[in-house]
Amino acid sequence: MTSPIVVETKGILFDMDGVLVSSIGSVIRSWRRWAEMYDVPNAEVYEVPHGMRAIEIVKSLRPDIDPVEGLRVIEDIELEDVADLVVLPGVRVLLESLPPERWAIVTSATRRLLLGRLVAAGLPIPGLIITADDVERGKPDPEPYVRGAGLIGLRPEDCVVVEDAPSGVGAGVAAGCRVLGVLGTHAAADLDRADWVVGSLEGVVVVPGVDGLEMRFAPVG
Repeated sequence: MTSPIVVETKGILFDMDGVLVSSIGSVIRSWRRWAEMYDVPNAEVYEVPHGMRAIEIVKSLRPDIDPVEGLRVIEDIELEDVADLVVLPGVRVLLESLPPERWAIVTSATRRLLLGRLVAAGLPIPGLIITADDVERGKPDPEPYVRGAGLIGLRPEDCVVVEDAPSGVGAGVAAGCRVLGVLGTHAAADLDRADWVVGSLEGVVVVPGVDGLEMRFAPVG
């Protein structure tokens, strides 16, 4: 661990899966079940690309089917499978400390899936949300984080993105945001484009001020 640092920002944009909640078990089981249903080769060992919109995964695996119907099926499967969904360390305390107008969730999940996971996890549903349904181009394109910053009424450079996946880190960087990487789904080396990396959100403290937020954390490495 290195010495704690202080970062001034006006808003925070959180990814959901791998940052606020862990649903990795559900994601793996659900996509393998979907792949089997749709006769995808080697369905039993399929590795889902983390941080990619589901509709894009559907199109890549079965370009010959109706993608909207394929998306509905995977959503139904994932919404049923929440047995091992957990809130990640430090998340509840951190979200409770934030003024609601200063943060948003920017996720590759659909709104339906996001709401289902937040309810299952018992987390607050923010008023500011950008989902896969709200953008034309998903991560690693910068559009989701540009839209997220605009939703708060800020420029991207006035926001810190919190991400766990290389595609999300890349989206934040491309948008012009500073990026805080969180370990869990990927190793630190995979998040090398982030400005900082922390082991979890448990050690991240945010203090609201008159003009914005003060983030304090000890980065790894």
